[in-house]
Amino acid sequence: MREAERGLATLDEIVAALGSCTVQVVPIPHDCTDGFFGAYWRRPEAYLDSGIRASISGLARLDEATVRPAIERLAADLASGAWDRRYPHLRGLEEIDLGYRLVVSSSA
Repeated sequence: MREAERGLATLDEIVAALGSCTVQVVPIPHDCTDGFFGAYWRRPEAYLDSGIRASISGLARLDEATVRPAIERLAADLASGAWDRRYPHLRGLEEIDLGYRLVVSSSA
């Protein structure tokens, strides 16, 4: 996904283009129901569901040969407990800053 989004405008570029604006952090709650890419940060099991992956535009645009190995690694890590050993702090958080930002222009 990082490679596919490489040409998108950066936050700094957007702020520079807008001029007068504010940037607000948008923390993502652990039980977010929207279904965008970062919504399942505390529920990684959801990414194993092909229907959920199909509704996440960044994942849906990738070919299956790219996605399959990552999903297989995630499934193995969840089954073995490796994911929880690697990220034990995530299961207890109520929300997290994943880098999502709301940019509000104050120019007329």
